[in-house]
Amino acid sequence: MTNPQPDSGAPDSAEDSPLGDGDLAALLERLLAEADRTQKELAEASGIKYPTLNAWMNRTRGTSRINPDHLRKMAQVLRRWGAQVTPREVFEAAGRVVPGPTDEEREARLLRIYRALPARQQRSLIGIAEDMAAAIRIS
Repeated sequence: MTNPQPDSGAPDSAEDSPLGDGDLAALLERLLAEADRTQKELAEASGIKYPTLNAWMNRTRGTSRINPDHLRKMAQVLRRWGAQVTPREVFEAAGRVVPGPTDEEREARLLRIYRALPARQQRSLIGIAEDMAAAIRIS
């Protein structure tokens, strides 16, 4: 499943290559073999509980709710181990839209705006953000 990505304004060619595997389990299996590493090593290096990673690998747990930071961290660890993979490939294999790059300045600005709002509007903003995230998961 490939979803068009909004232009974040910051090109990241490391995230722009095509997906070669059918799902996250297949991709991780190939990459772990390529890096000559184990699931346990990947779980430990990525900060993911081994039973959770193992459930993704055995396809007994869905991938639609994986924390995006975990997907990015797995890609980062695998690349450090010499595997040829991009964050885009990992996100797409998990059936997820690749989020824009993290920008601390934008996050801080959003937090300042949120903190300046009355409680009712804070709840509304959270609801809007949740609706946006749900729409991305559905598409």
